[in-house]
Amino acid sequence: MLVLRALGLGDLLAGVPALRGLRRAFPEYEIVLAAPEQLAAPAAASGAVDRLLPASAPGRAVPERLGWEGPPADVAVDLHGNGPPSHRLLQRLRPGRLMAFAHPGTPEIAGPEWTADEHERERWCRLLAWYGIPADPGDLRLPAPGAVSPAPGAVVVHPGADSGSRRWPAERYAVVVRELRRRGHRVALTGGPGEEELLDRVHHMAGADVAVFRGGLPFDRLGALFAGAAAVVSGDTGIAHLAVAYGTPSVTLFGPVSPRLWGPPPGTRHVALWHPGPPGDPHGQAPDPQLLRIGPDDVLKALLDHPEVSRP
Repeated sequence: MLVLRALGLGDLLAGVPALRGLRRAFPEYEIVLAAPEQLAAPAAASGAVDRLLPASAPGRAVPERLGWEGPPADVAVDLHGNGPPSHRLLQRLRPGRLMAFAHPGTPEIAGPEWTADEHERERWCRLLAWYGIPADPGDLRLPAPGAVSPAPGAVVVHPGADSGSRRWPAERYAVVVRELRRRGHRVALTGGPGEEELLDRVHHMAGADVAVFRGGLPFDRLGALFAGAAAVVSGDTGIAHLAVAYGTPSVTLFGPVSPRLWGPPPGTRHVALWHPGPPGDPHGQAPDPQLLRIGPDDVLKALLDHPEVSRP
């Protein structure tokens, strides 16, 4: 079975419930996930993927080709998109069966209709349900990692995001970090490749003694850091999904996209900060106006009043 979801970490984690549904429905199959190579470790941690086929494209585009070798897959599943580019990519490999959303541009594919106003986890479970495959949108937890946390009990603050529209200002993150340290909380700053300057700015403006993890930790250490954290503060990015996957209390700042579409599951463990308004561009360059309506006091209140965040 070949499954296409050549997107980012958050996309992979949002797709875990569907992947696990496929795993249960096809226990005898080797499940190959076409996704970026750096996602091999979290894909394996899901317990639903046997092998990763490296595949990626700029932004959220569909890869031009897949390096599939050997006979055609018995089953291909499009968990990447809803239209001809991803459908055709898989069709060119001549799978025995293709599961995908219906689209006028590929009328030969029988599938459910795409619904834009739908939570990402529920969308892909609904796709499988149309084909008679049950999948639980709440089945998203990852097992505890075997590595030891490099900052156990810290409040992890992740100021980066894939786009400027989802990136809360560095000076506001610095206010949060400074106040957490003043109250005695241990704090760790994390960032991916290319976010070193951003981390240094937050660290410098906070003027506080914090652990800083630059350049992207290997997944075993990153998982251990998040699984062992007191709480996680971030924007609407893949790291927020990682906190949910490990059941770590989290506060996520939403801007151009409503948490109704990409937010955490309901309950008190994960807090989604959001000021309703017209949807913005999730891939824009400037911080979204809705995101900017969230202030440092909002974040601190959500953290310090959280029933599951331990006191220092």
